[in-house]
Amino acid sequence: MDIRIIISVLRATLRQSTPITLGALGGIFSERSGVVNIAIEGMMLSAAFAGFMVNVYTGNLFFAVIGAMIVGGLMGLIHAWLSITFKIDQIISGTVINILAIGLTGYFYQSGATTKGKLSPIPIPILSDIPVIGEVLFNNPPITYTAIVMVFVTAFIMFRTTWGLRTRAVGEHPHAADTVGINVYLVRYINVIISGAVAGLGGAFLTLESVGSFERGITNGRGFIALAALIFGKWNPYGAWGAALLFGFANAIQTQLQFTGGLNVPHEFIGMIPYVLTVLVLAGFVGKARPPAAVGQPYDGHLSLKEIFNDISKMFKTKSPEIS
Repeated sequence: MDIRIIISVLRATLRQSTPITLGALGGIFSERSGVVNIAIEGMMLSAAFAGFMVNVYTGNLFFAVIGAMIVGGLMGLIHAWLSITFKIDQIISGTVINILAIGLTGYFYQSGATTKGKLSPIPIPILSDIPVIGEVLFNNPPITYTAIVMVFVTAFIMFRTTWGLRTRAVGEHPHAADTVGINVYLVRYINVIISGAVAGLGGAFLTLESVGSFERGITNGRGFIALAALIFGKWNPYGAWGAALLFGFANAIQTQLQFTGGLNVPHEFIGMIPYVLTVLVLAGFVGKARPPAAVGQPYDGHLSLKEIFNDISKMFKTKSPEIS
């Protein structure tokens, strides 16, 4: 096989896996704290639209990325408000977010709107000159770099920080966490909002780095594939990244097959490859993966806004009690 084809497939794999990686990482924050997040699709879609429109009206890509993350975070806030405060079934709440995103982006979409450029690759000096590896890993736009860095940042936060300890405690046994002074509502609220912001960055990738424009339903199920990657990766950032790369590779292969031809197969069947893989992964691994024990279960403790605000003020000033 030509080396250029190999490089092209590897670059496409990394590019296609980026929104899935960010969506899965966002899901980790939410589900590790005990809140099911099937709203990743809606968070990504609304953020993709917001980033596009900010870019249309301001022409500033930095503001567009920030705007996308803010909107993703706001969708996370709505999900948290419905599922944590009002204790609505978290699956239904996530479905509401997805439907809301489709409706709002479709209604406010302006046909013919054009952006003023998109994020360009930034080659890293010296490293980008390494054969094959340098071209694949070290010559990418900023959101792609950010997705890779976020994998390690998320792993560090989850398993090496007090906040990660609190998050995992709340997701495994919220009543036990409450007894040692952890505000379950606060931890869940913040993590779901972070989840939306990170997923929003994945949406920003689509309109500000990959395509450069917006179309209705541009996420095309990537949020659900991210959820599959999250489960396949067993709610671990490294596992989720590996699963995202697998799905990205499936996308890259089907794209390569469609462009190069050579197979007497209808293109619709080739385009099904990533989604068939998703079904196979879910069918084969969902029963074997153990989610956080309290995920999907509303917490019935006493909700006090005063306690939440007090905890926000002292959250980074006191050390969380150890959970054994």
